[in-house]
Amino acid sequence: MIYTPRNYQNLIHDFAVERERCNIFASPGTGKTSAGYRVFDTLRTFGEANRMLVLGPKRVAKNVWPSEQRKWMETFGHLKVAAAIGTPAQRIAAVKSKPDILCINYDNIEWLVDGYGDAWPFDMVLADESTRLKGLRIELTKNGNVKGQGSSRAKALARVAHKRVRRWINATGSPTPNGIVDAWGQQFFVDAGKRLGTNFDAFQSRYFKAHQTPDGYSQLRPLAHAQAEIEAKMKDCSITIDARDYFPISEPIVRNVMIDLPPKARAAYLSMEKELFAEIERHAVEVFTSGSKANKLLQMACGTVYYDKEGGAVDLHDEKIEALRSLVEEWNGEPIFVRYLYKTDLQRILKEFPRARYLDDKQSTEDAWNAGDIPMLVAHAAGAGHGLSLQHGGRVLVDYGTDFNLEHDEQIIERIGPTRQYQSGLDRMVYRYRIVARDTIEELSCLPRIASKMSVQDSFKLAMKHRR
Repeated sequence: MIYTPRNYQNLIHDFAVERERCNIFASPGTGKTSAGYRVFDTLRTFGEANRMLVLGPKRVAKNVWPSEQRKWMETFGHLKVAAAIGTPAQRIAAVKSKPDILCINYDNIEWLVDGYGDAWPFDMVLADESTRLKGLRIELTKNGNVKGQGSSRAKALARVAHKRVRRWINATGSPTPNGIVDAWGQQFFVDAGKRLGTNFDAFQSRYFKAHQTPDGYSQLRPLAHAQAEIEAKMKDCSITIDARDYFPISEPIVRNVMIDLPPKARAAYLSMEKELFAEIERHAVEVFTSGSKANKLLQMACGTVYYDKEGGAVDLHDEKIEALRSLVEEWNGEPIFVRYLYKTDLQRILKEFPRARYLDDKQSTEDAWNAGDIPMLVAHAAGAGHGLSLQHGGRVLVDYGTDFNLEHDEQIIERIGPTRQYQSGLDRMVYRYRIVARDTIEELSCLPRIASKMSVQDSFKLAMKHRR
């Protein structure tokens, strides 16, 4: 496809091209990734950039950036992109391929910086979900060295950020999830302390006052002048793109988060699809009807499969858990409402996210969610139908799995949907993310069913047609 930018993506492009180092604060769903490709492509064309390093959470670095290039192949296909994700050998292979754009997750920054040493080749860096850099607590000495406290990955990155990187872009939809105290660490990579101070202690002393909470924790509370002054200092190097200015607030923004089944999971899936039988971790899984097969394929897409009628189950892959973890990180602590299909999915989610709560039939659970006391609420669509008002607790819905039930699909979004947000006086967008297993019944059958409201039988036939 040919990339055709929207108006706000043109604003992002022009702002970033005109400034060597800047912040792009754009709402989720506004196309920061494709805009980033265009910025780099423009700068590279005019000799302003040679190679770009993209930093991001694991899923973003591994899947989002490479897939976005494939999507706009006719525009960005000439750029060589590689993801340094996985084992050391896999990461080394990606680095040795010398791509125009190298994508890597934040956890491996130290490995990359140490590996290149003085031969650092990237003159442009785009920090996707740049709030990962908020933990920086250092200062830059007169000779350009780094000293002080803070996260090791941010400290490693700071060693090359100003000495060897000419172009820098911070990109995030939530720049200060825990308050404006998060601004300093990110801004340091833009201007080395020019606007907010060269070390965190001075920034803290100027704009915050320590406060002791009743339960013994120490918090930094901004002084009266802090927010306005910090925003004014960052204004010339930052642009904000608010989805509410470009999308109808009456409709949720829906995005599909695509995951790929690992080879073993893919082999088991294809075996079940073709033979009605699969062997998973020495467990035989067999079905006898097309309806049972569809149900089993959905389980496989989600990652855990029942192998007997007594509820025995075996994990097939972790891709959806990883995608959900990435979305949690992307929203930086904002509450998330999660829909699941199978009890095994619920069990895995609750295990991976200890603070998550199951939506039971107790009024206290609904009240706690609406009061902001639950960071993740997990519900089955059949138990979250009419009568529940959950809009005060959040505006982000994640479908861990998608099936054929159109009524459930429509009902679950209405628990936090735009209408309820508006009726409650909440002027904010609603987001829906579907975690979808690529080239499975979810993508080939369930999504068409939901989009066109075709019958279950017709949508299942469509999936088989695509497979052939």
